[in-house]
Formats: sequence, C-alpha cells, structure tokens
Amino acid sequence: MAAWTLVQWLIAALAFGSTVVGGYVGYQAYRGFRRHHSRTMQYLSLGLISLTAVSFGVAFAGSVLLRRGYLPASYQQPLTLATRTFQFVGVSLIAYSLHRRG
Repeated sequence: MAAWTLVQWLIAALAFGSTVVGGYVGYQAYRGFRRHHSRTMQYLSLGLISLTAVSFGVAFAGSVLLRRGYLPASYQQPLTLATRTFQFVGVSLIAYSLHRRG
C-alpha cells in the first residue's frame, strides 16, 4: 500500500475536523432546544447533526474502509448514496426549522 501524500492527509484531517466541529455545533443547537423547549431549535440541531457529523462520519469511515480494503469497491456507490441522503435530510430539516413557526 502506497504512503499517503500531504494532500491526502489534509483531506482526511479536514473531513475529521468537519465531523468534530459539526457535531459540536449540532450539540450546541440541541442544548438550545433543551433549554428553551423550542421545536424550531430541535429541527435545526437534528439538521446540523445529520448534515455535518453523520454525513461526514459515514463518508470518512467509508473511505477509510474502502482504502484499507475492508470493504469491496462495489460498496463505494451505496456509501456515496448514504452520505448524500444524510446531507439532503440535514438540509431539509434546517430549511424546515427556518420556516416553522413556534
């Protein structure tokens, strides 16, 4: 197996950092929901978590498993579909939270 290049390390580090920071932002939104019992904040937090932490986590773990050969290459498209689904659900929840009243 070839050694990773600097660009590959940067891509992996940024994906991991996005997962961690996205999870933190989603958690802070969830704390806002718990504190104020706002349904709008609940949808916002779920959307942020799905858009950032879950989708980046699935993409990151999937790419590592594919690169290491733990998953066959035929799993690449289903993993991409799962990632895009979590992103779509996250954006949809955020949009819903912005237009929801109360």
